[in-house]
Amino acid sequence: MLRSGVEPLYERYLKWQVKHVPRHVAVIQDGNRRFAREQGLDTAIGHRLGADATEQVLDWACELGVQHITLYTFSTENFRRDSAELESLFLLFREKFAAILRDKRVHRNRIRVQMIGDRSLLPDELLTTIDAAEEATRDYSDYFINIALAYGGRNEIVHAARSILDEVRQGAIDPAAIDPATVEAHLNRGAPIPPVDLIIRTGNDYRTSNFLPWLANGHESAVYFCAPFWPAFRKIDLLRAMRVYDQRMRLKERVARGS
Repeated sequence: MLRSGVEPLYERYLKWQVKHVPRHVAVIQDGNRRFAREQGLDTAIGHRLGADATEQVLDWACELGVQHITLYTFSTENFRRDSAELESLFLLFREKFAAILRDKRVHRNRIRVQMIGDRSLLPDELLTTIDAAEEATRDYSDYFINIALAYGGRNEIVHAARSILDEVRQGAIDPAAIDPATVEAHLNRGAPIPPVDLIIRTGNDYRTSNFLPWLANGHESAVYFCAPFWPAFRKIDLLRAMRVYDQRMRLKERVARGS
């Protein structure tokens, strides 16, 4: 009872502290399975509770002014899980992408949704649903949600290199003109994704797990690790993460002023 009364006050305090809002937040959604085990629930229920948490966090991000959010939903390494869990996950992904078509929040807030990752690894039925969601939001540009499915950072850079080499062979790119902007332009063929300002990882694990190495680590983004498993992630946790980014920006400003 005391906690429910204090949390809104603490949220307001954290909001007051955050003066610099990150443009692009990337989230490693860790802990669905461990949350389910702790609660005595089936793994599939843990993933569904995690999906519910995702929708809530997206609402908070829009409310707080975060324009771009990238969610590490399923990595290339996750394909090692057993077939029953994979089937359950792919069904959940299809349901959530299909729901985008009728989600009033998506269309009211003009949110563009796109997948990043290796499409060749995903089932055709899931890809068809993803394509429909991307097409339905293609003309939106107020907010951007990038869903990382079948994603691996090193794999992404390898694909970008292959794409650049193809264009070099075709004469479309001068090898001497290749620079960091060239690589970024080939990382993803959908809407351009800006550098990551803040990475959040839940589940009390202190690593970034091959997530957006070019856009995040290459741009020295702020990183916030927290203990709650993803289904238990709160608005307070998001605001605490944003405070870490704010502190980093304030430090940069002080350095720039020479103070």
